[in-house]
Amino acid sequence: MTAEFLSANHAAATAAALAGRANASARGFGGGVYPITPQSECIELLCKMDFTGPDGRSRGEIVRVESEHSAMAVCIGMAQAGVRTFTASSSNGLAYMTENVFAAAMYRLPIVMMAVNRTLGPPWNIWVDHGDTLMLRDSGWMQFYCEDNQEVLDTILFTYRLAEDRRVLLPALVCQDAFVLSHTMMMTEVPELEQVERFLPLLDLPHRLTHEPVTVGGMDFPHETEIHRHQHAAAMAAVPAVYRECQDAFEECFGRRPADAVEPYRMDDADTVIVSMGTMASTVRAVIDAARERGEKVGALRVRMFRPFPDAELTDLLAGAKRVAVLDRDISLGKGGVLWSELRGAEPRDCLVQNYVIGLGGGDVRPHDIQNLLDDLRGRDEVSAPRLMEVAP
Repeated sequence: MTAEFLSANHAAATAAALAGRANASARGFGGGVYPITPQSECIELLCKMDFTGPDGRSRGEIVRVESEHSAMAVCIGMAQAGVRTFTASSSNGLAYMTENVFAAAMYRLPIVMMAVNRTLGPPWNIWVDHGDTLMLRDSGWMQFYCEDNQEVLDTILFTYRLAEDRRVLLPALVCQDAFVLSHTMMMTEVPELEQVERFLPLLDLPHRLTHEPVTVGGMDFPHETEIHRHQHAAAMAAVPAVYRECQDAFEECFGRRPADAVEPYRMDDADTVIVSMGTMASTVRAVIDAARERGEKVGALRVRMFRPFPDAELTDLLAGAKRVAVLDRDISLGKGGVLWSELRGAEPRDCLVQNYVIGLGGGDVRPHDIQNLLDDLRGRDEVSAPRLMEVAP
């Protein structure tokens, strides 16, 4: 294990390359890539990586293509051949890729994609907003939202094991906030290849293509589609249990334990709770600490795994809450924040749950912004429509 000064983009590329090298004695590693700000430096580094196998032959190929749609198409083709695959994208690139994002999940391919969360345009905006990946919440991909650079690296490695488990066989989307993480340098622990090889079994895709003729993507009749969707739903339902097994294996190999699907903070006696995703969780914790010093019973929950949605964990953790603020760095127009709308139903009876849409378009969310909405929550007698909070430029 070495400590390196990495951006989250470079952390993602480093993890993908390690996962690829760990599969060198099987069918290797590859993916299709297309640049888009603020993801570009991830694939720029990945394209420079060496994937020479133990036999001296190249065991990896990164294909530069003309569009994001083609990037995922390359991943689909490689994954169907049993190759460990990776790509990265962001914002409008993800929107252009969407048709093949759905196809990858329906083919049950364990592709891992890193997404740098960026505001969808036009008007064009290159700063953070979770709406780009949340628009894919019904695509059949697992989704994970990271808080720091170390978590980005760890989650890339973690999701390969999770996605390739035969009880799951689903693609995984690993999300990080644009510029807050993607271009921020932090000391990051990078494991040795031998550790990664112990953690990641060689990929042996049960339905990979061989020399035997087979039809892929043919026409389904209604009942066949029902069966496929039931199988897909069952795979998603299996994820939480397999996730916990992967946590144990990761801790054994690397000496640190990945966060739970929902990460609690100072929740033991909390009657007021702030729920968030991504890097805002760090700012929320600072506000919680200050409130605790004033004697307030305030806690926080960070949602790390968004798909499958952790309803059971949220229900348990919110059992004692009286007031809940759900922070969304996204908006579903005509409804409100996506995290808030998904969380509804997990809160206890007679709990006041208020949605705050904040930091849209990448505005800096500072401690006083969190304190303002906490003050608003404490002064409420009833829930209102989702509040769109403005943050100072």
